Amino acid sequence: AGKVGYSQISIVDAGRLAFVSGQVAWRADGDGTVPESLDEQSRVATSNAKAALEAIGASAADIVLARIYVVDLTPERLAIVMPHIHALFDGARPSVTGVGVAALAAPDLDVEIEMIVRAAS
Repeated sequence: AGKVGYSQISIVDAGRLAFVSGQVAWRADGDGTVPESLDEQSRVATSNAKAALEAIGASAADIVLARIYVVDLTPERLAIVMPHIHALFDGARPSVTGVGVAALAAPDLDVEIEMIVRAAS
């Protein structure tokens, strides 16, 4: 697991899995505005991801794999996103892949979270 806050290998028992995608900076209240800053987008996206976990009766400890997509990924941009990801993980250390992309589903989005999660039986 190491100091970076994630694992490169996750082993889980066979069972139900939930595949959660599209966790971006669109606000749950329907407000169509997307924050301009990557920091605030990361905060909203991780809040949405946490709500998705709660909706399926899961917690951060149930995340098996997370993929974090960041537009124009650089070490500096990753340093803005990762504190929010670590807060989402709440001490859990799932496998994580950071992926730099040219664009996401809408031109104003800069970060998206995708997760594979152990789901309750």
